[in-house]
Amino acid sequence: MKSIIIFLLFITFAQAQQKSFSEAALNEKFLSENNVEISFSEILQQYKGKTVFIDIWASWCKDCIVGMPKVQKLREENPEVVFLFLSLDKEIESWKHGIEKYGVVGENYFIPAGWKGDFCSSIDLDWIPRYMVVNAEGKISLYKAIETNDENLLKELNN
Repeated sequence: MKSIIIFLLFITFAQAQQKSFSEAALNEKFLSENNVEISFSEILQQYKGKTVFIDIWASWCKDCIVGMPKVQKLREENPEVVFLFLSLDKEIESWKHGIEKYGVVGENYFIPAGWKGDFCSSIDLDWIPRYMVVNAEGKISLYKAIETNDENLLKELNN
């Protein structure tokens, strides 16, 4: 019994410490603000060698909207970091309206497959906003944060 518990804890910890995206997540297609289909790997490739802050959000999400001014403040304080906003809105029009209404400045993409797609499934998405950081080497250096004042998040942005 003790071995089973240790094994389950190991699996849980290993999942929580993902350092790379699955192939399925990388291959999932997103939409740019110009309605161009692009894979997640192509998006990340554009920012190779840079730190990337990922904000998974939606315009209908109260917590996302409350956090957006704090995210924009982080963006202003970290101009060398790419801020990538991935939307889980249900409709493209709602997403584009949300970008304008809430002043979402950064790189914006829409996730057509939504919560059940390969990307969200692979990162065990259970809440938004969800913040992640990909370091300059292309590895996930922060897998999960839900608050902009998370000390691990701030540490990763200042590396």
